[in-house]
Order: sequence, then C-alpha cells, then structure tokens
Amino acid sequence: MSKPQPYPYTTHLDIKFPALSLVDVPSLVKACKDDWYNQTLCKVNDSVVRLGVMQGEYHWHKHDKDDEFFFVLDGHFIIELEDRSVDLQATQGFVVPKGVVHRTRAPDRAVILMVETATIVPTGDAQPAVGAGAATSRQRD
Repeated sequence: MSKPQPYPYTTHLDIKFPALSLVDVPSLVKACKDDWYNQTLCKVNDSVVRLGVMQGEYHWHKHDKDDEFFFVLDGHFIIELEDRSVDLQATQGFVVPKGVVHRTRAPDRAVILMVETATIVPTGDAQPAVGAGAATSRQRD
C-alpha cells in the first residue's frame, strides 16, 4: 500500500491578528508566493475569518458539522457541488451548508475570505466517495 501524499496547500491555522489589531490583508496577499494559501486572520467568538490566495483546484471534501462561507475579494472563484457549480466574482459570496460535498477552484489567482468555526478541519472530514484517498494537509501553526 502506498503512503498517502500530502495535499499541495499551505495552511496556517495560527491567528495572525489578535483582537484590537488592524487586519492587514493587502500585505499578506502581496507577500504570498503559494498557489493555494490559507491563513487564519482573526477569531470572532467561536468562528474564524481566513484569507485564501489561490489558483488551481482543491480536492472534493465535506464538513459534517460546519457550514463554510466564501467571499471573493478579487478574481474569479468557483465552488463545485455534486449537482452544479457556483461561479463567484469579486464582492460575491456563498454558503456551503454542513454535510455538502464540494470542491473549490480558481482558474486564475483569486483572493477570498472564508468564515467558519474555529474547530473546522480545512481539508474536510472523512473523505467523500468523489475524492477517495486519504491524505494529510501541510498545516503550519
């Protein structure tokens, strides 16, 4: 049996900006060199706001107990569901309800915000049949 390969995403789960701090998104976007970058910006009650700077595709996954909100700041971002695709442009958002299998992709570089519970596993819960194959994310704290 082959060893699972890590996902090619850079995920930072540490809180970059504590309460009462200025959240400086442009500096993070400018410094980003990764194709798929995810940084937790701040915590708001039991949720976090994350910045995504991405180009390419994420794997199919779901979150059994958590909804996910995506909001596009810049670029073009697609959320693929099992029965349709949602095409988002700058200043548009979409909620993926808990338990819904989905995959996100950005044909060109996109900058997005995500709002989700602080305990969510960004790569998803148990792997859905669409994207079978266990792996781990490259997560940094």
